[in-house]
Amino acid sequence: MLHDTVMLVSGVGPGLGREIAVRGAAAGADVVLAARTEPVLKAVAAEVEAHGRRALTVPTDILDPDSCRALTDRALDAFGRVDVFVSNAFAPPTMGDLATMDLDAVRASLETDALAALRLVQLLGPTLAAHAGSIVLVSSAVVHHSRPNFGAYKASKSALRSLGSSLATELGPSGVRVNTVVPNYIWTEGLKSWFAYQAAERGVSVEDVYAETAAAFDLRRLPDPGDVANAVLFLASDLARAITGQSLNVDAGEFHS
Repeated sequence: MLHDTVMLVSGVGPGLGREIAVRGAAAGADVVLAARTEPVLKAVAAEVEAHGRRALTVPTDILDPDSCRALTDRALDAFGRVDVFVSNAFAPPTMGDLATMDLDAVRASLETDALAALRLVQLLGPTLAAHAGSIVLVSSAVVHHSRPNFGAYKASKSALRSLGSSLATELGPSGVRVNTVVPNYIWTEGLKSWFAYQAAERGVSVEDVYAETAAAFDLRRLPDPGDVANAVLFLASDLARAITGQSLNVDAGEFHS
């Protein structure tokens, strides 16, 4: 799907970011890997190269404008272009009631989830436009509900989805497509640990916690990283060449839209 393209992925961790990068390489892309944790970057780069594709690791703080400019410059120096940008950066959200939360905490969520992605879109805009590129933003199913304590996270991920819609309109005339993927729970090691903690607290099994959570989903299961990565790569590829400005739920049927 991505034969001989260059894909830049921000937020490369051991879960979804890794899955997007490695599956992207399997689909034919060279991959620029950006995150703060260099050992993780190197491990994922080895997996990319095992598929016969080139990998460039760039330790990056997406909240630092100079670091983002350096990321863009290194990608262009190495490959001459970027065809696909996947914004997958994530930080644990500030939890609590918006009515009493310190505004700096809300601002921190917005900076990480929305404004940092916009900064990279602005920096990568010229090369994406020159190659009719594609942007995929990873949001969250939190945009669909208003459960207690998730207000700041909902605000930031909703802002990201709104940015994607506006950017699709602005960049569309230059051939750049912009779409958003909206996952809910993803069955990663981090979530497995959280479910194990809940199970121990309640005196039930991890399987019980999983089943209770999945009961709200039409498919009665949680998406795994590969499920979400496949949706990202589809939207990034020419298979979706007439799709832009869209928000795709990847949540095993928890929410319908």
